[in-house]
Amino acid sequence: MDAEEYPLTPGVRCLRARGIPFVPRCYPFEDRGGTAAAAHALQAPEHAIIKTLVVSSDAIRALLVLMHGDRQVSLKTLARALGAKRAEMCEEETARRLTGYLFGGTSPFGTRTPLPVYAERTILELPRIFINGGKRGFLIEMDPADLKKAFDLIWIDVAIP
Repeated sequence: MDAEEYPLTPGVRCLRARGIPFVPRCYPFEDRGGTAAAAHALQAPEHAIIKTLVVSSDAIRALLVLMHGDRQVSLKTLARALGAKRAEMCEEETARRLTGYLFGGTSPFGTRTPLPVYAERTILELPRIFINGGKRGFLIEMDPADLKKAFDLIWIDVAIP
């Protein structure tokens, strides 16, 4: 699949409806390869590959967290930022039900259930980001400033190197 034959996912439809420019980037999906495999396939820095995580807490039923591919989320720090006692990753089936996407293909754009979007603050410092377009092996290259056109983002500092 090349850039001319990219999938028309709910994420792509969402971006088009908002007039947000993007470059489709398809690559051979590697099961359990994660962001490192995507970065290698696209010859992009793993720090610029942005993963979409589905998280729940006792303060917010479910939310999305956008994080650099080479970083982890401190769930303890996230819980504090949410004013919650705890935060945890959602189970795969719960995440699929809420977003409509499979693990490895979760996009923040066009989710089945609208969810609040929290993003690591340093994402905005990157010149370009690569974020899932709604299918395994399909990323969207875009200007990180355009994330603000898609969501009422909440910026956070919860990364662990």
